[in-house]
Amino acid sequence: MRARLIVLAGLCLAAPLVPCCASAEPEAYRISGLPPGEPLSIRAEPDAAAEQVGEIRSKALVFGCTNDTPSRTTWCRVKAGRVVGWARRRYLAPE
Repeated sequence: MRARLIVLAGLCLAAPLVPCCASAEPEAYRISGLPPGEPLSIRAEPDAAAEQVGEIRSKALVFGCTNDTPSRTTWCRVKAGRVVGWARRRYLAPE
């Protein structure tokens, strides 16, 4: 448990270092492109194979996006409720 907290704290500290479109203020986004009622997974890392740490049911705050990922797809740093992680940009639309 302690190791997991250390990893999560490190991710939070590293978030501002993520390259690309990071803005000073988070922006509100909504789910787009998924069947109605289907949540969008929040992952621990910007990779579809990474551990799922939460879900976006309707809206989330986006802190920036990057395509510097193993799959070369674009992922965004998101916060939904108390969960912070990564979600595919493909399924997010600005409010």
